[in-house]
Amino acid sequence: MTLDEIEKIDKDACPSFANFAKDQLPMPGIKKRLDEILNKKILVVDFKIRDSKRRQGTECLQMQFVLNGIVCVLFSGSSVLIDQIQIAWDKNQGPFYTNVIKIDKYYSFS
Repeated sequence: MTLDEIEKIDKDACPSFANFAKDQLPMPGIKKRLDEILNKKILVVDFKIRDSKRRQGTECLQMQFVLNGIVCVLFSGSSVLIDQIQIAWDKNQGPFYTNVIKIDKYYSFS
């Protein structure tokens, strides 16, 4: 752009990056592992599902939640948790309270 073109920009009409790129920003919160929140009541407030960086060809859940008044995030490749959280949001049930439990070799919301 030329200097003249830049001067003509209506700066009040320009959107804030955060308004249109929310999914690109990292979720704030203290990082937790699944074993740190097992059987504890949490409030799930947001999530993203991305391709896993650790296991090619699989998905990774990034979940933001509140535990004891503290905002936290966790990352998990659990396909059960991924399916359950998508179903909850598809049915407009999020945010929601839950406990993460371990059943045999997999994790689940209860």
